Amino acid sequence: MANHLDLEEQEQLDQLKHFWKQYGNLITWLLIVVLGAVAGWNFYQYWQRSQASQAAVMFDELGRSAAAGDIAKLDRVFGDMKERFGSTVYAQQAGLIAAKQYYSVKSIDSAVGALTWVADQSTDAGYQAVARLRLADILAEKKSTDEALKVLNGSFPIGFEALVADRKADILLIQGKNEEAKAEYQKAFNGFGDRTEYRRLVEIKLNALGVSPQLMSSTVVSSEGKK
Repeated sequence: MANHLDLEEQEQLDQLKHFWKQYGNLITWLLIVVLGAVAGWNFYQYWQRSQASQAAVMFDELGRSAAAGDIAKLDRVFGDMKERFGSTVYAQQAGLIAAKQYYSVKSIDSAVGALTWVADQSTDAGYQAVARLRLADILAEKKSTDEALKVLNGSFPIGFEALVADRKADILLIQGKNEEAKAEYQKAFNGFGDRTEYRRLVEIKLNALGVSPQLMSSTVVSSEGKK
């Protein structure tokens, strides 16, 4: 009986040796890949937390620099954030704050640069949209109206249509294209809700151009109904 068990164990051992000889390397490499992936994911999570933590500290420092009006320090901190933590939300928020501060001290080119960076590099569509709207305003002030319209013709997330139309209308008005401006103002008026305060401002702009937005809206609805 003992010899029979010994033979079975030996046979199983031989099968195991054969299996390991045939598939051992593959199993080993699969284990290395799996364990490496787990370790890599854990390291990535740690790295992300570390990046966010360090970026938050620098963001606070940038905020203090902006509040104190220390443009030289703001320059340095924002530059470091772009270089080291450019993919973080903190860096993108910092870009908007820096642009506002640059604009307040008439450093227009720096403001344009900061907003362009956020518009091009931000991973958040909302921040990109805000940066593009502000950038278009500044470019229009610089009389770079074609460039401003080009910025506004880019892609924007849902919910920004009315604001974009209002900005386009402002710029078209500067260019002397009153009819096109009216159409964009009307689009903005229709896009804002009835209780939106901004809608009243758009209505004033239309009134200044001799247009009653309510009348124009009803005309559009009537013509569409006839179709």
